[in-house]
Amino acid sequence: MLSLQHVTKYYQAGGNKNFVLNDVSLEVDEGEFISIMGPSGSGKSTLLNVIGMLDEPSEGYHYFMGQAVHQLKEKQRSSLYKQYIGFVFQAYHLIDELTVYENIETPLIYQDVKGSERKAMVADMLDRFQIVGKKDLFPAQLSGGQQQLVGIARALIAKPKLLLADEPTGNLNSKQGEEIMDLFRKLNKEDGVTIIQVTHSEKNAEYGTRIIDLLDGKISSSRKF
Repeated sequence: MLSLQHVTKYYQAGGNKNFVLNDVSLEVDEGEFISIMGPSGSGKSTLLNVIGMLDEPSEGYHYFMGQAVHQLKEKQRSSLYKQYIGFVFQAYHLIDELTVYENIETPLIYQDVKGSERKAMVADMLDRFQIVGKKDLFPAQLSGGQQQLVGIARALIAKPKLLLADEPTGNLNSKQGEEIMDLFRKLNKEDGVTIIQVTHSEKNAEYGTRIIDLLDGKISSSRKF
């Protein structure tokens, strides 16, 4: 499904290169649930952003769903991303001016899904996440856990093949965090969604089938479960 080969990301500072990722190679099969761990500054979020096409590597090769991403123009990358990838952020990234319903609906509008179909798909998500009663509220009126559920519903509405999650439980209490992780496990096992999450929590990491440890922008180890 996904192949990174010798991916490097650096920033020029004066005459020096500051490496954020350094010669990272990674293969991900469909149906895997991978946890990326490592200390702050090890390159975890940058790696996730490169995988999710939100960031471009300085060097290296990136293949996704049979396409050579490193050779695509921005518009083509964006189209590939919208078709196959859902992103869940620690800070939720909901649009404050939109209701819960409208936030969840947004990806479908980008994909030109017809109005009647959008309505049915959003209703299904609201039902699935038990937030029907919240559909007309704005993000500021929700708890952190509810906002994260809306973020996940929005990420899943377009039925992505790959779900990327950056510290998805970072702002939640332990019970809410557990519920989100159980949900991820279910999506992976029952719906076959491939998941790559960045986490500081060993407990959350163990929901996955493989843990990749990053250190100083390099993969230091890979453990399978």
